[in-house]
Amino acid sequence: MSSYGIKDRVAIVGMGCTRFGERWDSSTGDMLIESTRAALMEAGLEQDAIDAYWLGTMTSGFSGMTLSSVLKTKYKPVTRVENYCATGSEAFRNACYAVAAGAYDIVMAVGVEKLKDNGYSGLVNSDDSTDGTATALSAPARFSLLGPAYVEKYGVSRETFKQAMTHTAWKNHYNGARNPRAQFQAEVSKEKIDAAPAVAGDLGIFDCSGVSDGSAAAIIVRAEDAYKYTDKPLFVKGLAFAAGPGTGPIDPRYDYTTFEEVVHSAADAYQQAGVEAPAEELMMAEVHDCFTPTELVLMEDLGFSARGTVCDDTLSGKFTLEGALPINPDGGLKSFGHPIGASGLRMLFECWLQLRGEAPAERQVAARGKRYGLTHNLGGSPGDCVSFVSIVGPELG
Repeated sequence: MSSYGIKDRVAIVGMGCTRFGERWDSSTGDMLIESTRAALMEAGLEQDAIDAYWLGTMTSGFSGMTLSSVLKTKYKPVTRVENYCATGSEAFRNACYAVAAGAYDIVMAVGVEKLKDNGYSGLVNSDDSTDGTATALSAPARFSLLGPAYVEKYGVSRETFKQAMTHTAWKNHYNGARNPRAQFQAEVSKEKIDAAPAVAGDLGIFDCSGVSDGSAAAIIVRAEDAYKYTDKPLFVKGLAFAAGPGTGPIDPRYDYTTFEEVVHSAADAYQQAGVEAPAEELMMAEVHDCFTPTELVLMEDLGFSARGTVCDDTLSGKFTLEGALPINPDGGLKSFGHPIGASGLRMLFECWLQLRGEAPAERQVAARGKRYGLTHNLGGSPGDCVSFVSIVGPELG
């Protein structure tokens, strides 16, 4: 059963996003101030107008005081949330539901993460005590399993799948080179991507997202109040979250060619928004390209490509800026890195720019009569993850 949803009941009226990168000269608090002030400025609001806050962070704070002590919010409620790599999206989801429920008039969702100062990396780290079935694999190693599984299931050659991975990395770095907020702002040739040192399996350095710092924020109000604050709001059409049973790695039926959590969350979001043909109805999408094979598998799980066809669609240019469905027009995690609490709201910020026609001209996506933008996060690993999907649009109805 899908959730009922809150289509067209709340709207985003202001957003802010910092530059992502190795922000050695900025604290968590500095980035919170930067993103929240930008969002307030967009909506023409003073900070005291915000009734409540939802803060998403995984490692950069452990209570609402992470935000309140920096912004001096004068005893306003601040709820700190964490949900793996979908943490920023979870802050947004909960903030939206609070407004839709009538609990508050104006709220803010904020995501922040400061990873570069704490030594965080994608290397093996210790898990909590388990029943002994969990494996101590790095994130690249776990996601490297997607490619060989896909090749075996669909009869695609290893070379073709690797070409599609390379194209995905090239595309996202091409887009990021046109984004002043990205961590990596340079194009990377396919030859350089192919020649990069191996990290795990067929994954090279350019197949993996980086580690970075950043923050993003969104202000949410009731839909009927949206035009008080901006002449170009974004209306929430669907918000879906799925937490998996975590059985994939020990289930012989799981074949590492899909994220079932993504399939479920996407179906729920589409049902809420009334989207029947996402590849035809979406203007653009921001997806969780933590590794290039992840993005490839996501194209099929989200319904953008038929099963077994994503390599052809990718290599044909379907997902480039000029393609039928631009994916990660801001550069994605490949160009921004992945400050965990901030990534989901950073994706939403790109929808804010694109659907309002305010992205830089060199990467502004052509609407072609399409009305919706999609964001997607997943957290965890193949067969053992959570997934979030949002759909937003610039018009009611």
